[in-house]
Amino acid sequence: MFLIAEYRSKDALVEALLALKGAGLTAEDLAVFSEEPIEFRKGILDRHSNMSKAAVAGAVTLGTLATWFVYYAQHNYELITGGMPIFSFWATGIITYETTMLGAVLATFFWFLWESGLIRRRDPEAPIPVIGPASMSLRVKCDSARADSFVETLRRTGAIKTERRGK
Repeated sequence: MFLIAEYRSKDALVEALLALKGAGLTAEDLAVFSEEPIEFRKGILDRHSNMSKAAVAGAVTLGTLATWFVYYAQHNYELITGGMPIFSFWATGIITYETTMLGAVLATFFWFLWESGLIRRRDPEAPIPVIGPASMSLRVKCDSARADSFVETLRRTGAIKTERRGK
């Protein structure tokens, strides 16, 4: 079941988020919608992100693959180099550097798409509220048994309108 509450004040919305988290809900159970970005102070609606790990993993993976490919290509078709080494890290440094940066950028981009939910399936029954000008909506995922207490909490914290959706 989902509850949707409409707020006009950011302070009332923060109070509702803190009250609901105090009642046992997690940040994954709560979603805020608005026309403009809302910046919350630390600890209000924090969600864990692994984007930095993904960027490093993408950089290391693509940089290593590019270096291995250059090494393989230079050893697969040996040229007479007049005593110079066939494979040199100095000669492949630019390729390694650029593909390492490309790996970091691509991993960051795809991880952003993943965490935002654009390329993975979210709950298909989760309703997206219609947002009016200068208003914010809070969507709460909860079970039916506790819905009445959460509706009371939303109204007590200043919700203009509350609505139940789903089962």
